[in-house]
Amino acid sequence: MSALTTRSRAFGATVAISAAALLTTGCVSNEPPAEESQGTGETDSGSSSSNDETGDTVVIGFSAPAADHGWMGAITRAALDTAEQYDDVELRQAEATNDVNMQISHIEQFINEGVDAIVLLPFDGDALTEVAMQAMEAGIPVINVDRELSSPFASRATILGDNYGMGVSAGTYICEQLGDNPDAVVAEIQGIANLPLTQDRSQGFADSLADCGLEVSTQVAADFTIQGGETATSNLLQAEPQIDAIWNHDDDQGVGVLAAIENAGRDEFFMVGGAGSLDVMEHIQAGDSVLEATVIYPSTQAADGIKMARLIAQNKNMDDLASAGVPRVTQLYAPVVTADNVDQYMSIGFRS
Repeated sequence: MSALTTRSRAFGATVAISAAALLTTGCVSNEPPAEESQGTGETDSGSSSSNDETGDTVVIGFSAPAADHGWMGAITRAALDTAEQYDDVELRQAEATNDVNMQISHIEQFINEGVDAIVLLPFDGDALTEVAMQAMEAGIPVINVDRELSSPFASRATILGDNYGMGVSAGTYICEQLGDNPDAVVAEIQGIANLPLTQDRSQGFADSLADCGLEVSTQVAADFTIQGGETATSNLLQAEPQIDAIWNHDDDQGVGVLAAIENAGRDEFFMVGGAGSLDVMEHIQAGDSVLEATVIYPSTQAADGIKMARLIAQNKNMDDLASAGVPRVTQLYAPVVTADNVDQYMSIGFRS
């Protein structure tokens, strides 16, 4: 089977523009489809913008790492669903891979085919920078997703989650619950400690806690896997006889975190998750575990990339902005999901 499959896809996805301070979950078009509105709490006036009108067909190449993680699988599914509903989008999906050299060869193939745009979630941003620059030099706009490339010349637009903001949101929620207890024991379960994204999350968390006089009492690192989450949490619970709150960076590894908590028979604390898995949202909705909240790290980033690639290739603007063209950098908001608002986010949750 060829590494590339051809599809025609489309759909409405969420975009928040940090450059314009529009940290919301609105669509590129002015009005979201009805089914999207149910998931985000927005209303639908029944009208659509000129951006949604069918234009010249554009061919978009899409490449992402292997879906060996619930969030990554959701990224790819959302991108495919987004492209599927546009009659003027032909999506060419490269075989998902964690092999840097193979991903480079996929981008080279897109360049040789002369696609109109490329949406790229690089397995390694540094390693994919050179081939992304080659695409740009060939006149093919690259929309970079989630993991930044190492040169500003390697992409036309970049769409990012807010790792620092995740930490801030998690810390703010914990401060709201424990801010009147300066002796509270707050634990943090990271993913992979030496990754910049993990360090950003931890820094945001520490900064936010400091605002209410709290600090991280104990910190352990897992590896973004279920097994790693269970092992790290077991060690944490053995070391700390009393805990008031835990922030777990990643809902996928959170499956293991919850298993360790259940095995230990501990429930004196509450927990905040990270990313926004459907499993965690169901726990929050049911109130059947220590999970009280999670912080969204949007799995819609590549879907937004498809929408932006279409606009750029068709020389369109973003309807919700007064400025011309698609923004250079877009950073999505990291809201806190609790029992009070979980129904608004269930539709964008992903299975761990």
